[in-house]
Amino acid sequence: MTEKFRAACVQLRSSDDAQENIRVASDLIREAKSKGAQFIATPENTTLMAPDGGAKLEKSFAEDRDPAIPAFCSLAAMLDIWLLIGSLPIKVSAEKTANRSYLINPRGRIVARYDKIHLFDVNLSSGEGYRESRTVEGGREAMLADTPMGKIGMTVCYDLRFPQLYRSLAKAGAFMFTVPSAFTETTGKAHWQVLLRARAVENGAFVIAPAQGGTHANGRQTYGHSLIVAPWGEILAEAGTDPCVITADIDPAAVTNARERVPSLQHDRTFEGP
Repeated sequence: MTEKFRAACVQLRSSDDAQENIRVASDLIREAKSKGAQFIATPENTTLMAPDGGAKLEKSFAEDRDPAIPAFCSLAAMLDIWLLIGSLPIKVSAEKTANRSYLINPRGRIVARYDKIHLFDVNLSSGEGYRESRTVEGGREAMLADTPMGKIGMTVCYDLRFPQLYRSLAKAGAFMFTVPSAFTETTGKAHWQVLLRARAVENGAFVIAPAQGGTHANGRQTYGHSLIVAPWGEILAEAGTDPCVITADIDPAAVTNARERVPSLQHDRTFEGP
């Protein structure tokens, strides 16, 4: 882990118009750069919030044809930033996409990809129902990206509810987790902040969590409240529900300090199940 740097979350309210979403995200990424951010992250579904999985599949591309990738790679190089594109729907077969996160370096090159492992298949008490697995192929590999800032554990949205993923990333050396998300308003109100703070505290790591927020063109409501959380659990920056940029200064030394104060990563023990 190295020197202090400024991180930013770009909060969006994406629609089903990919080109417009690319334009809006790019403008906010430029705003984040103007505020001194060197590491900038966008939410899950950055370029496409479609009415349903089938509509998303119709508007998705294979990785080598997705227009967002060259646009964001060029932008990262032009601005000389590390850019995490929270996720894009990347067509991997005729029936499914991958919910794929990209880390782009300041030269405009993709240095890490992560396919969301845990898929959101739930029926909520509010009447909302989601079956992400119908049109999304779940990932199978955790991703630890090696950068000059330190090792970054890449995750997406529903992964947040599976602490074993973050534990494995922290024990492999991650000092920071990225959690780009599109949490529902219902689950966000109940669990978003407490889960993000828990992942930070139990692993002594920074958490960068850019989110979708507000009522989208398809009627879906997402919670927003993008967060940047410190290793001791302090909230360094928080958004509301509207599209915006939040920033915070990241001091990797805080990770060392938190892990020395509570060295729980060294205290895991195996045990027999019930």
